[in-house]
Amino acid sequence: MIVINTSASQSFKVIPREYLTAFNIEVRDNLLNTKFTFFEDTVSTSGDYMQFTNSYVDGSGNTIFKEARYYDFDLFADFNFWNMNLSLWEMYDEIWQTDSNQKERIYKDRLFVTDQDIDQLNDNDHYNINKDVYITNDSYNNEYIVI
Repeated sequence: MIVINTSASQSFKVIPREYLTAFNIEVRDNLLNTKFTFFEDTVSTSGDYMQFTNSYVDGSGNTIFKEARYYDFDLFADFNFWNMNLSLWEMYDEIWQTDSNQKERIYKDRLFVTDQDIDQLNDNDHYNINKDVYITNDSYNNEYIVI
């Protein structure tokens, strides 16, 4: 699972099944079951990692990431795009003019979105579901009277 913030612009560094220069990104909100699809063609490779940055906004220009929600994160090559990857097309035996639902998944993960600072290794900061929502009241006197 990858923990990210609510910012629209996100950078990811993943180890995919196959290294492509262009692919589709599908982000599905688990709470609302809504899917957002983005095209990525500015990919760089560093060692075994594939890095890319994209702006994840809806049709209104707002970020799709909401606080305390889970998202499915899926990277795939879509065979309907002729110029996406020629080698994938050559392996696919259907006529190239035909539309297809064939997709090749290259990476799948889960995202959790929060703006809280989570650093369990160094500062022992854990995610708190009630942060800034539940406030304890310490104004009373908690002394017992013994007779």
